[in-house]
Amino acid sequence: MGWLILIVLLLIVLILLLSCVKIVPQATAMVVERLGGYRATWSVGLHFKLPIVDRVARRVNLKEQVIDFKPQPVITKDNVTMQIDTVVFYQVTDAKQYIYGVERPLAAIENLSATTLRNIIGEMELDATLTSRDVINTKITSILDQATDRWGIKVNRVELKNILPPREIQDAMEKQMKAERERREKILQAEGDKKSQVLVAEGEKESQILRAEAKKEAQILEAEAQKQAMILRADAVREQKILEATGEAKAIEMVQAALADSLVKLNSANPTEKVIQLKSLEAFAKAADGKATKIIIPSEIQSVAGLAAGLKSVIENDSAPQQK
Repeated sequence: MGWLILIVLLLIVLILLLSCVKIVPQATAMVVERLGGYRATWSVGLHFKLPIVDRVARRVNLKEQVIDFKPQPVITKDNVTMQIDTVVFYQVTDAKQYIYGVERPLAAIENLSATTLRNIIGEMELDATLTSRDVINTKITSILDQATDRWGIKVNRVELKNILPPREIQDAMEKQMKAERERREKILQAEGDKKSQVLVAEGEKESQILRAEAKKEAQILEAEAQKQAMILRADAVREQKILEATGEAKAIEMVQAALADSLVKLNSANPTEKVIQLKSLEAFAKAADGKATKIIIPSEIQSVAGLAAGLKSVIENDSAPQQK
């Protein structure tokens, strides 16, 4: 019986010791109270507490958390009532102030965000409210962060999830958007027609320019061809004249060569003057048989008839003694 009581007591002591050992996980804090008063805030790791005297008052999540508040009715500066619901991203930075700073901190944040939102929207008109979400988000985030700092809460950002104006305003906005879309469609269509006409005009302009350039190039080529033809004709005429002049020069050279040969032979034979004239005439006769178109007769030969008569008399005188 005594052993049984001892075993029970040991089990009770062991249970009490185990209950005094606490392990705090990551991104979590534990607020510990001793005899009803705040003692310490345990962070990540292994911790021990006194049995019966100490107790864990609250486990606090240190991760960033999201609260989606229900839509709040707000009134704009131009007296339009609409529903706006917000999403708050917050994080607990001080577990002690979060526990002891305010009762029901999430409800306090919701009420604070609703009043702050009404104050901000009340200074803005409907159009500004619908188009200035970033401004509203920045203002409400700054105000909530300052207000919740003494509660150990850090408000990272506040987002306006939905902005719902009254039904009649929604219908008017839809009609306005439809009219705006139709206006933009007409503008885009007009701009498209304008661009199309511009492109057609530019195409016609480029076509005319190309035709003019082609015509200009054709005229230039034709003028070049005529120029080349004229140059070729001039070259042909020049070559023809050169050939004629060359033929005349060759004829003169042939005549002069014939005369020179005849003179050499006559000088070697001691001829009479009449014989020399006769030989000159024969040389011209040979030159006349050539391909030269012109024959220039030297000025020394003045009378072909006289030369022939003299030659006849010489032949007759030579033949008379032979007959005797």
